[in-house]
Amino acid sequence: MAQIIVDENSCTRCGVCVKICPSGIIDPVDEEHLPEVRETDASHCMYCGHCEAFCPSQALTLNLRPEEKVSLPVDAGIISAEDIGFYLKKRRSVRHYTTEPVPKEKILEVLDIARYAASGTNSQPVEWLVIHDPEKVRKVAELTIEWMKSLENTPNPMSSYVPVLISAWEQGHDVICRGAPHLLFAHIPEESPIAPVDAIIALTHFDIAAPAFGIGTCWAGFVAAAATFYEPLQKELGLPAGRKFAYAMMFGYPKYKTHGIPRRKPLKVTWQ
Repeated sequence: MAQIIVDENSCTRCGVCVKICPSGIIDPVDEEHLPEVRETDASHCMYCGHCEAFCPSQALTLNLRPEEKVSLPVDAGIISAEDIGFYLKKRRSVRHYTTEPVPKEKILEVLDIARYAASGTNSQPVEWLVIHDPEKVRKVAELTIEWMKSLENTPNPMSSYVPVLISAWEQGHDVICRGAPHLLFAHIPEESPIAPVDAIIALTHFDIAAPAFGIGTCWAGFVAAAATFYEPLQKELGLPAGRKFAYAMMFGYPKYKTHGIPRRKPLKVTWQ
């Protein structure tokens, strides 16, 4: 099977694909030869798609589900420096949500963007668990509180402040999931040394893309910790064998809108 599909009528033999391939497996091109990956080199392909993405004439297609290829409209995705600056600076950790559920179709749209996040050698190890049912989100929060109770009067670094959280919970305040209707878990292979970083990158993509869909997010650190260490919660969530949790994020429609941008610490940069 050919690794790349080339439209010989569109290919200008510019050689950009040869230069841009991270694995260096595309043979040089000239007037007599189109871009090609030899069968002996095919196993080194990371399926990153650089060859296709950087082809000026769009004559090349990576042979990975080629029937799904969509043409990139001219100037699509171009955002001004000012707009991207304001968009990212407006981003807030949302801790107040409406009760309106986010449709599964919209969640899938955001996750579809997140699957384009960078990963080591384009391994794409991140998979997702979405807790869409608010009642199950509540159950996850309850089990997280149970885990916190097990930390009281122990050497665990969290033991000194979990009593405050437990007390707030018992008074009816959801200090774990903040009333969010949904939870998102990124999970990864147990043995991969680089997948934890890949998961955070992918979750960050979700975090950044979500506001464009009207969705608010907040990194769920307490839930992530409980899912890592508390077996009852792990059983409740039921990951496939060989997978482990990387981190969690709560999300839903924000109850309040952002109207300003607060200050941050001054930028500190060292140049060498």
